[in-house]
Amino acid sequence: MSTPHLPSPITLAQIHEVVGGTVHGDSQTQIFGLTSLGEADSQALSFIVNDKVLKAAVAIPVAALLIHRHVPDLMVPHIVVDNPLLAFARVAQTFFVRPQVSRGIAEQVVQGADVRVGADPSIWPFVTLGDRVTIGNRVTLYPGVFVGSDSTIGDDSVLYPNVVVREGCSLGARVIVHSGTVIGADGFGYVQHQGRHHKIPQLGGVVIEDDVELGANVTVDRATFGRTLVKQGTKVDNLVQIAHNVTVGAHCILVAQVGIGGSTTIGHHVMIGGQAGLADHLTIGDQVMIAAKAGVHRSIESNQVVGGIPAMPQEKALRIQGGIFQLPAMKEQVRTLEQRVVALEAQLSKSSERASRSKITRSKKR
Repeated sequence: MSTPHLPSPITLAQIHEVVGGTVHGDSQTQIFGLTSLGEADSQALSFIVNDKVLKAAVAIPVAALLIHRHVPDLMVPHIVVDNPLLAFARVAQTFFVRPQVSRGIAEQVVQGADVRVGADPSIWPFVTLGDRVTIGNRVTLYPGVFVGSDSTIGDDSVLYPNVVVREGCSLGARVIVHSGTVIGADGFGYVQHQGRHHKIPQLGGVVIEDDVELGANVTVDRATFGRTLVKQGTKVDNLVQIAHNVTVGAHCILVAQVGIGGSTTIGHHVMIGGQAGLADHLTIGDQVMIAAKAGVHRSIESNQVVGGIPAMPQEKALRIQGGIFQLPAMKEQVRTLEQRVVALEAQLSKSSERASRSKITRSKKR
């Protein structure tokens, strides 16, 4: 199924109750599904976020729209809201996401000593809970989840299949962890001696605060001492590495394949593009934006936009990148200039020789 559909329709009036704004057109228009503008569906709700895509919306049949401003010529019923994408997300959450129904604790769950589980759990078969684990209310643990001893999972959190939470880790409320993620693996700590790498015991833990979401195959290493910390509201994409003793501030965005070196501290509302790499022991200020594939080797003050390798102010990085594309033409220009210089030098040399001969001739005549 390409678009989500309901067994029975909802009306535009019901959607208006959820998102607010102003209705233009028939408020009793029936909605069966959700769709993007790229996939026409005459029974579905879609959205427009700016004028750039407004022209395309006129030609695509949908049942209704969430839109950023009133368009008198638009024949499709629509609701004008400040943030159409946010409104669209609220509609999806309210009408199209099935509420979790508690399924209890499966018989095939392995539990250690002194495990505490809150009300209305959904713990699937083949989950393993170590000693002194605390599980909050309405928590869902899918098959293959491992929660190590002395760890805590907060209320309304969801851990998808094959998530590992090692010993001594803490997850807050409403945390979502996708499949394959490992929280609390040993930090990468070794000391070299006589040509060998000797392991430094990683004795700290990991704290994941409320409303954090970790994508698939994310790794959050435990601290050497103290804790590795991901603060509230931060969203982490797939395949991100957060090393030992890192602090990630509140409401950050870390896109896929970001790597953060040990003991680096990141401020709040920081956005880091895909495949960016941050060295260890850095301080990244608040509201910093780091472009994709950037290599960050130095600390960055707040409210900066950086990119490139090594990372630098984004405007400078773009100019350098633009210069790289011009290198073949510049190389050809240099070759042409070199040839012209050689020709000019040869011409100058001939002129000098003629002048010298002329001078000698005049001297002999005297």
